[in-house]
Amino acid sequence: MRTVVAIAETGSMSKAADKLSLSQPAISAQVKRLQGLVGGELFSRTANGTALTELGKLALQQARRIIDANDQLLRLGGSDKSSVRRLGVSQLLAQPLFDEFSKEGLSNAFVSAEHSSEIRRGLLEGFVDVACLFLREDFGNDLEDLIVGEFQFETTWIKSRDFVARPGAPIPIVTLPEDDWMIGPLGHSEIPYRIVLRSSDSAVRISAVRAGLGVSAMPSALVTSDVVRSNDYYLPKLPPSRAVVCIREGLVDSDVRQLAKRLTVLLANLNIDRDSQGDGRPRG
Repeated sequence: MRTVVAIAETGSMSKAADKLSLSQPAISAQVKRLQGLVGGELFSRTANGTALTELGKLALQQARRIIDANDQLLRLGGSDKSSVRRLGVSQLLAQPLFDEFSKEGLSNAFVSAEHSSEIRRGLLEGFVDVACLFLREDFGNDLEDLIVGEFQFETTWIKSRDFVARPGAPIPIVTLPEDDWMIGPLGHSEIPYRIVLRSSDSAVRISAVRAGLGVSAMPSALVTSDVVRSNDYYLPKLPPSRAVVCIREGLVDSDVRQLAKRLTVLLANLNIDRDSQGDGRPRG
């Protein structure tokens, strides 16, 4: 079971072998044996490595449950041999997380900092145990039952200090893939724009804004000192950002609950910091 999880997380049988301190033939033998038991292929080779098949995704969910049950059984006897907790955090929240948590506070966690859509997928497919992410309306409501903490933040436009829009020209936008944070309000306001950069990497987007390529948007509480909030009249008001803390379905362990509580406190502190300036709006 741990072999299946390791391959799914690393995307490579060789990397899974290194992670588990096993030889690659041993990894291959375990996969072959499990595929024989379930009656189908669990992984397929792609240009980017090893990917789960549809059957593999189902097997992974069961593998997670088996490992969780195994660890809980060990703890009944006083054993502390539990799995490392997989923490998923939105890239925008990674720096506040590292600032707030000490190294010891993350010693029993594997941190995955990705776009919120990837963190959401990890929760649903079992790659992530505890998550702190932003939810958009187009994500649907499949995480609602997993939410244990929630806040709303004002969303603001950002630009470089010396950025000036050209009169009459479409507004240059730095955005996320399939993003409606900015595009929806611009479209509804019938404001002309052109996308100059699209990236799921928040650091890339902020670098583009800092370089003056265009304007972008982010939660007010997370605006860094190297860019400025843009309150220009030609930019429409943006909907608030909904930040949530979630626990993967079926996890009830005290350490998981404690980790989720600390993440909720982190969001609350960010919210308080913005409230002192009249921005944040707590919802949890």
